[in-house]
Amino acid sequence: MRIDIVTIFPEYFAALDISLLGKARRTGLLDVHVHDLRDWTHDRHRTVDDTPYGGGPGMVMKPDPWGEALDTIAPPSTAPCAATGGRSGAVPRLIIPTPSGRPFTQELAARYAAEPWLLFACGRYEGIDSRVVDEARTRMPVDEVSLGDFVLAGGEVAVLVMIEAVGRLLPGVLGNADSVSDDSFAPGAMESLLEGPVYTKPQVWRERPVPDVLLSGHHGEIARWRRDEALRRTAKHRPDLLVHLARGGLDDRDRAVLREAGFPVDAEDMAD
Repeated sequence: MRIDIVTIFPEYFAALDISLLGKARRTGLLDVHVHDLRDWTHDRHRTVDDTPYGGGPGMVMKPDPWGEALDTIAPPSTAPCAATGGRSGAVPRLIIPTPSGRPFTQELAARYAAEPWLLFACGRYEGIDSRVVDEARTRMPVDEVSLGDFVLAGGEVAVLVMIEAVGRLLPGVLGNADSVSDDSFAPGAMESLLEGPVYTKPQVWRERPVPDVLLSGHHGEIARWRRDEALRRTAKHRPDLLVHLARGGLDDRDRAVLREAGFPVDAEDMAD
């Protein structure tokens, strides 16, 4: 997968050289290019922002540097070029983090992991001039994406989060492929439950023992315990996820665990 990032703080992405993503870059699974937006400015101050039309607080990122950056990285032409790896007509999916975008989810991460080329635009201040997005949509798919109902100083943190979520889903990035299927919110799962608690050696730590069932070697009982804990944790932290559980997918034990956790499994708003 190729990833391009446009930002006014290229140094922010040094984190992509470490851990799993750093290894993926070194082995060629990820081809990451970080671009400084100021390289497409033409004044001595390398200006990327200006006051908003219509008044109001803050500054808006100017369209000219962004337009030139996108034209260079993904030229508005079907001719083969260096940015497309010599492929005719190849275009990236442009992803713009913004509080007003669609929610970023594990399902969306899985969809992005299937893309050959992603281009991330890191906005700052009050955002990027909206004409940049409108023009980009005429020649490439564009997604405006939000990490949640909060505001960051800039898009860099959000882009790092998305790249890590996407990158770990690429074949060969994780040492154990089963780790992906066991994730909370795993793509393709019939239900979304949070993962329960996990343990490793030593068996007793600060007088706190590992639950006996995990030492039993009884795989059926271990699976049941893990599901019980997942149901309890989901009921406590994300009860909104439980309303999507199908009635037919809950056995008597599931219902008992959820009732004990205070979740109204028989309520009318439970999904059918």
